[in-house]
Amino acid sequence: MDMAASSVSSRGEAQSGPAGRRLGERGLVDREELVRVIAQSLYSLGYRKAAAALEAESGVPLYPPEHDRLLFDVMSGRWDACVATIRSVAGLGDGDRAAAEFLVWRGCFLELLGIGDAGLPRAREVLWRRIAPLVIDRECVHWLARAMISCEGAVAPDAVVGWRIGLFLDLVDAFPPWFHVPSGRLELLVENAVIQQVSSCVYHNSPDEITLFEDHKCPEEQIPSKCSQILCGHNNEVWFVRFSNDGNYLASSSSDCTAIIWKVEEDDTLTKKHCLEGHKNPISFVAWSPNDRMLLTCGNGESVKLWNVATGECSLKFSSSVDHIINSCAWFPNSEKIVCASCEPDSSPNRIFTCDLEGQELEAWVGDRIPKVSDIAVTPDSKHLICVCSSEIWIRELPKGREWKIREQQTISSLSLSGDGHSLIVNLNSQEIHLWKISESNTVPDKFKGHKQLKFVIRSCFGGSNSMFIASGSEDSQVYIWNRHLETPIKVLYGHSLTVNCVSWNPARPHMLASASDDRTVRIWLANKGSYRCIAHG
Repeated sequence: MDMAASSVSSRGEAQSGPAGRRLGERGLVDREELVRVIAQSLYSLGYRKAAAALEAESGVPLYPPEHDRLLFDVMSGRWDACVATIRSVAGLGDGDRAAAEFLVWRGCFLELLGIGDAGLPRAREVLWRRIAPLVIDRECVHWLARAMISCEGAVAPDAVVGWRIGLFLDLVDAFPPWFHVPSGRLELLVENAVIQQVSSCVYHNSPDEITLFEDHKCPEEQIPSKCSQILCGHNNEVWFVRFSNDGNYLASSSSDCTAIIWKVEEDDTLTKKHCLEGHKNPISFVAWSPNDRMLLTCGNGESVKLWNVATGECSLKFSSSVDHIINSCAWFPNSEKIVCASCEPDSSPNRIFTCDLEGQELEAWVGDRIPKVSDIAVTPDSKHLICVCSSEIWIRELPKGREWKIREQQTISSLSLSGDGHSLIVNLNSQEIHLWKISESNTVPDKFKGHKQLKFVIRSCFGGSNSMFIASGSEDSQVYIWNRHLETPIKVLYGHSLTVNCVSWNPARPHMLASASDDRTVRIWLANKGSYRCIAHG
C-alpha cells in the first residue's frame, strides 16, 4: 500500500472508529458533542443509569470540569473561587466574562444586605471594589447603591439556597453553548430535521404520518386527484362552492338562482341537504358563519340573504340603508356580525358597513375615499378588514386602526385567506395568483402560474395540511394545484368540460377538494381511491 492510500485509510478509520472526532458521511458531527447531547436527553427522559453508563463508557462527561466546580463554588458561597473559575473558561469573551463576574458579585452583595447592619460594610466594599470596576451598566451600580439604604432585593438567609441555584442558572446562560448542553437540545435537533424534511416534501398532506425511522417523503396520492363524485343538482352554471368550517357541509351556488347545501358523509360521499330558493338573480357568492349554523348568499343586484343551515329557511334579508347593490360580504369571527360592501353604478358614493343578525347597521364607511369593493374578508382574529378594489388590496386595522394598500399591476378578480389569517391570495387577470403576507412590510409576493384566466372571475383557495397548498379553477376547464413553495403546478385535475369558476379545499379533511364549473356540476376530488358516483338533483 502506498503512502497516500495509507493516509486516506487512517483518516477514514479515525472518523468511523469509536474514538473518531468527526462522525457522519460528511464528517459534520462532532463525536463528543453528540455523546453529550444524547446523555443530556437520557437524563431529561429519566434514564439516569443509562446516561451515567454512556458517560463512563464513552469517556465523555456531560459537563466539563469547570461546570461542576462553578456549581460547587456558587452553592458554597466561595465568590473569589467563582470568579477564578469564570476566568479559566476558554472561549469566553471579555463582555461575557464581565457580565458573569457581575452576576457573582451582585449575588454576594445582595446576600450581605440580607444579613442586616452587620453585612453593610462588606457589601459596600464589594460594590466599590468588585462591581464598579467591571464597567457594567452604571444604572445597575446606582440601583445597588440605593439598595444599601432601602435593602431592596436583599436575600434573606433562609432563601439563600434557592437564590444560589438561580444564580448558577443565570451564570450558565452567560457561557458558550459547549459549557452547558441546553435542555431538550436533542429533541430540538430532531424536530428541526423533521420540519425541514416536511417543508421540502412537495406532496406532504398527512400530518400524522411522520416517523423517525426513515426520511420523510409523501407520494403524489396524498393530493386530491381522483374524481370520486359528480354533484349535478344545479340547472345552470355553478359559480361558487365552499366547504363549511368544520368540513361537514358544502355549499354551492349557481346562475340558476339557487344555492344547495350538501352533507359530507362519513364515507366521503355528499348528499343533498337543502336547496335554497328565493333569489331572483344568479347567486355569485356564499359565506358560512364561523359556527357553521348560518349561511349568507349574495345575489347579483339583490339583498344578501341569511339562511338557517339546520332548516334551510331564509331568516333575514340584509340590505344597505340606501339603494345600493351589495356585491360582497363576510362574517366576523364571533358569528354575530357581518360586513358588506355596496356600490352603485351612478355617481353615488360606495359604502362598507357592518350589521348585526337583526339587520341593524352598526358602523359604516362612506364617501369618495371608499373604493368600489369586489371582494371582502375579515381575518380570523378579527383584527383586519381586507377589501379588493380593482387592482388594489386595501387593509384596515379594526376597529379603527391604520390603513395600508397593496398595489397590483393587474385587475384582481378574487380574494382568499389562509386558515391562520396571516396570508392571502388574489387571482389576477394576468393569469397569475399572488400570495401576500398581511403586513405593511410587503414588497414582493409569491407567484403561481399555469392556469388560464383572461376574462372570467376565477377563485382560488388555500388547503391541505397547514394550508400548504393552493388550488384554483381555470378557463381551460381544469383544476390546478400548487405547493406554496413552488411556482408551477404539482397537479392538474381533468374532468370538467367548461370553465372551472371556483374551488374549495375541505378544512377538516385535507384529502378532499371540490370544484364548481360552467358545465353545471360540482366535482369532488379525493386523495384516496373513492367510488365514482353521479348525484342528480339529490
